[in-house]
Amino acid sequence: MIRKLPSGKYRLYAASKDPHTGRRRNLGTFATRAAAERHERAVQFFKRKRGGGK
Repeated sequence: MIRKLPSGKYRLYAASKDPHTGRRRNLGTFATRAAAERHERAVQFFKRKRGGGK
């Protein structure tokens, strides 16, 4: 999930909530939405490759 911050940057959040805090995990902050989308694809790739992730 990508959200635009008040600063104008974009932050990538995990789809599932952290069971300890009840909030979504921060997976990185990026200057452009395109950069955030590239990183999101990389995260999905490695999540499947590793065989885990919820």
